[in-house]
Order: sequence, then C-alpha cells, then structure tokens
Amino acid sequence: MSLAASFTFETTARIVCEDGASARLSAIMASVTGDAAARRVLLVTDAGLVSAGVTDRVTAALKQDGHAVVLFDAVTADPPEACVMQGLAAAQDCDVVIGLGGGSSLDCAKLIALLARTPQPLESLYGIGLARGPRLPLIQVPTTAGTGSEVTPIAIVTTPDDQKKGVVSPLLLPDVAVLDAELTLGLPPAVTAMTGVDAMVHAIEAYTSRHRKNPVSDALAVAALKLLHAHIERAVSHGQDIEARRAMLQGSLLAGMAFANAPVAAVHALAYPVGGIFHVPHGLSNALVLVPVMRFNLPGCEPLYGELSAHLGLDGTGEALVDEMARLVAAMPMAQRLGEVGVERQHLDRLAHDAMQVTRLLVNNPREVSLADARALYEQAL
Repeated sequence: MSLAASFTFETTARIVCEDGASARLSAIMASVTGDAAARRVLLVTDAGLVSAGVTDRVTAALKQDGHAVVLFDAVTADPPEACVMQGLAAAQDCDVVIGLGGGSSLDCAKLIALLARTPQPLESLYGIGLARGPRLPLIQVPTTAGTGSEVTPIAIVTTPDDQKKGVVSPLLLPDVAVLDAELTLGLPPAVTAMTGVDAMVHAIEAYTSRHRKNPVSDALAVAALKLLHAHIERAVSHGQDIEARRAMLQGSLLAGMAFANAPVAAVHALAYPVGGIFHVPHGLSNALVLVPVMRFNLPGCEPLYGELSAHLGLDGTGEALVDEMARLVAAMPMAQRLGEVGVERQHLDRLAHDAMQVTRLLVNNPREVSLADARALYEQAL
C-alpha cells in the first residue's frame, strides 16, 4: 500500500445501503433538510426507467408522504448541455433534487441542484474548483453499478462540439447516496457488463494514478476490484441474483470513492472522444480501449499491476492482471472492437487529437501518452 506524505480525502457525507431503501426516501430526505415537512422534489431520471416502471415505487412513496414530485425524465446518455438546462427549467420552485438512474442522470442532477440555487454559466464551470455554491439538497440513487457518481464530485457533460467536459467541485458531492440493489435487478446483461467494467476501470486507474494516490483510495480500490471481479460474471448471467447485484453496487461505490480522490487517467481520456463523437455508452467506451491502454501502461506500473494481480488471486504479475482483464472483457456480451460502434480508420486522427485535450486525466497516467501513442492505441482497439 502506498504511503503518502499528505493527502485529502472527500466523499459523500452519508451512504445508505439497504435493499428497498428507495421506498423510504422521505425519511432519508428529512435527515438532509432537518425536518419532515412536505417538499417539492425534482426527480431527475431517464425515459427508459419511467417506461420500465422503476420510477413508480419512488414517486408513489414520496407522494404518499405528502411530497409533490416534478418528474424530469429527458436525460440521455452523455447528456448534452441542453439537457442540463432543460432540467434546470423543470427545477423551478423545487426544494430537493433526487437523481435516479445511471451516471448520466446522477451527473445531471448534480448540476441542476447547483445551478438552481446558484445561477452561473454552465460553460464557465468546466475544470476543477470553478463552481460556486450553495446548491439544493441532493440525494443520489444509482440504478446501475458502474459510474460511482453518487460519491464523486464530478459531472460530465457533452458540449455542442461533441467534447466531453467535466465539472469538478466538492459542491457536487451529494448529501446522501442510496444503494438499493432491488432497483438493479432488471438491468439488461449488456448494460450490467458495460457499467461493471467501467467500475473496474475506476478501481484500476485510481490504484495506479500518478497524482493523489493515497492509502485510503488504495484500500478502497482493492476492495472494489475484488468485489467486482468476483461478481460481474454472475451479475451478467444471473441478473436476478440479489447478492451479486448488491456486491456490484457496493464495488461501484467503493471504486467511485477511490477515483474521486485518486483520479482516473488514459483509459478515460481515450474513451471520452469515443463517447462524445459516436455516442457510445461510457462504460463501453472504456471497455473498448481498456486492454490496449493497460498493455501500454504495463512498463510504467508493473509493481502496482502485480499487487492488484495478487489481490485477485492471480500469479502476482502485471501481465496476469492485463490478461485477466482481456479475458473478462472478451467474455462480456457487448461490442469488442471500435469498428463495431462505427469508428473507422479515417476517424483515428480526430479521436487522438481530442483525447490529447483531456489533460485533466492524462496527467494522472503512469506513463506519458503522446499524440502518436494515442493514435496507435486507437489503432489497436479498432
């Protein structure tokens, strides 16, 4: 485990992990607002969860307890700026924001809660520590086990020119994260696979981050990777297995806590342009470039990969970790090559150029990445 001379660790103030907890959000809300008075609640989610009936139990419970619920269900994958502003308009006169869904819904909820209380131009917030507060009370309820957004101070938005940019501020950490494994039982195998690999990437990149790596994030990353590695295949093949679903949610949460404090690196930097330009789900974008980037990074972090390898019961070498991740990704029911999601060789120069703009993440990579390196990595993933 690493020894840091000094470090700062921040995370969500309260975490509730309990099957069925989404049915008692009123009591959880009262712990944030300080009383049980009726509130006007903005529920930020996506149309898919509404049509699947996932939002019904949440809205019914809130209304039964006297709260008015405003439903904003227009969140899309890799949410564009316009989506955030549309949600902000729906937040008029709301007292509390609840994000319900995958990372896109949770990220939108963060920004809506912030901008509804402290108006400021969204485009002025991209970067680290540029947001001003306060914000509305915020509760996050993930329905996927992947982004860990419920415990990160980060929100990712797609700009009009198809770039994915991040707002990074402690103000975006929610007041409460609610993990209810029952909400994830209906998650399709492909989505389970993509989001699960995403969470594993968070753990691996946090453990090998060149900046802000610390003993707390290390311990969380190891615990997360062990949970995720042990349960992802079960969760994918046996979607109604509540134990596997609970383990995936907890693993995602721990990985989120880790990378929120020891930031991710080149896998995410190369994945962002794929998602932004070709509208590929974030977890899948990560999975498509993961193995090439890990092989590229191996000379720069062999000891750290070796430690993770040993924690997973492998032979303790970095090569074994890379090979195991390659095996796991290949076993998942999802696209395996960039060419399967619309990327062609003619696109690689632009992808490489855009990836090199994500300096916020590239600086954390254990090995320096040049423009030529980025293009070669995309070529390997094609």
